[in-house]
Amino acid sequence: MKSTRRWWLAVGGTALAATLLCAGGFVYAVSVIMNPRPAAETGVVQRPEAEKPAAPEETWESKEQIRIVALGDSLTAGTGDLSGRGYVGQLKEKLQARWNKPVYVYNNFAIPGYRTTDVLRDWDDKRDIAEALKEADLVLLTIGGNDLFDGGRDMWGANGDAEAFNPQGAEGRMDEALQRLDEIFSRMAKAAPQARILYMGLYHPFLDLDDERLGAPIVQRWNGAAFELANKHPNITVVPTYDLFQLHLNKYLYSDHFHPNQEGYERIAERMADTLQ
Repeated sequence: MKSTRRWWLAVGGTALAATLLCAGGFVYAVSVIMNPRPAAETGVVQRPEAEKPAAPEETWESKEQIRIVALGDSLTAGTGDLSGRGYVGQLKEKLQARWNKPVYVYNNFAIPGYRTTDVLRDWDDKRDIAEALKEADLVLLTIGGNDLFDGGRDMWGANGDAEAFNPQGAEGRMDEALQRLDEIFSRMAKAAPQARILYMGLYHPFLDLDDERLGAPIVQRWNGAAFELANKHPNITVVPTYDLFQLHLNKYLYSDHFHPNQEGYERIAERMADTLQ
């Protein structure tokens, strides 16, 4: 009997302790809920409220109009196109027809003969260039051809032959010009972060006079380096044009044997329009 009584006492004590523990836990929980302590005291780091998702970027289709800003050399100025439109004007027309909305050439700062040094100088001297880029949806750029070819100066006379093509002069000017191109890309990407920037790759205007094709690797080296520089900026795209002139050079060049004619510019504009699709 005594052993049975002890057993019941043990069971009863255990049950009473469990009941008291549960009651104490309940009271503590209610206290915590009603009077929460700061996170610094509890050691619990409260998670910040979830950030609101960023507004979706405006697409070409959703824009009411497209504003183009262009800069660079004679190619962007349209030299050689007797219609006066060049690739900038023809691209404007193609995009307007394709997207069925107004497309405006907001500014065209291109000047024939310009080199990379001239673009950077104008950028420093003319505040309206950076201001215009802020408003642009599409930025077009050609530069580098005059840095390399220099109007044909010192591009002839290989091996003592005055009529032989000599690309060494272009090669010697390349590295410094590419450094300036890098600076131009960086400035443009910063000034127009929401715009699409298209840089026109170079073609070889003297290809039919370059029997040994000595200039082709130099032009391709420039284009390859330009691609690497542009690749640092997600909104800059290099649009290749070398192949557009390679097989039928004289058909697409103006009489000065350097600039595209109207049909040549149309091929460039078509390539750029396809790039934007």
